[in-house]
Amino acid sequence: MSDSLTNQNLGEDSPFVRKVASESARKLRVLREGKQGVWFGLGMSGLIGWSVAAPSLGGALLGLWLDRRYPGGHSWTLMLLAAGLVIGCANAWHWIAAQARAMNDRTEDKPEGKDE
Repeated sequence: MSDSLTNQNLGEDSPFVRKVASESARKLRVLREGKQGVWFGLGMSGLIGWSVAAPSLGGALLGLWLDRRYPGGHSWTLMLLAAGLVIGCANAWHWIAAQARAMNDRTEDKPEGKDE
């Protein structure tokens, strides 16, 4: 090891010490709360799938109804299917971003025993 590495100050203000403390607090919390199993992951993927499929299917059904009711030169089914797909993807993206924020908030908890 070089002298510069051995002489570094690894006090309480060090980013390395804060990172290790944060990771250890996260691991302790997971041990306390328990792990989420395979069924939790499958449920999450199913929820995301339905959040995309439901608006797409709704748009397609509404488009079919409009095409039968008001026939014209353009396809309501195709337009509303695409709109439903965009809305569904935006919904899934929003939901995943909220879950990611919640996980980051939990992982960045203050280490136990520290009062600031």
